[in-house]
Amino acid sequence: MPTDLTKARQLFGTFSKIGAFTFGGGYAMIPLIQREVTERRRWLEDRDILDIVAIAESTPGPIAINTATFVGYQVCGTLGAFCATLGVVLPSFLVIYAVSFVLRQFSDLAVVQYAFNGIRAGVLALLLKALLSMYRQS
Repeated sequence: MPTDLTKARQLFGTFSKIGAFTFGGGYAMIPLIQREVTERRRWLEDRDILDIVAIAESTPGPIAINTATFVGYQVCGTLGAFCATLGVVLPSFLVIYAVSFVLRQFSDLAVVQYAFNGIRAGVLALLLKALLSMYRQS
């Protein structure tokens, strides 16, 4: 059985991956969090994720951070909450910070503008998937 420290590291790694490679904010992260936490890692059940998302929506703050905090707490207590929250925030912060420098240099190029239009379409698809998934489970 994994120790709390091992679980905390796994939470940090899982939420770092989600935070680093997801465009579109918190609602776009929900299906990824659900898949990682319930299907891949089997830390929680689908009904637990629905409850966590409902609580995360009703508390102040970004939904992805709230969800990470609540998942981390359920899996590994306060240490898990801290590691999951740091995991989801830190990569996103670093990626946005780096992209801001690059984007300033190349924002006038047509190919960059087309890429961001494509990213918007992908984010819309992720949001619709999350909506449909939550609708089916409700």
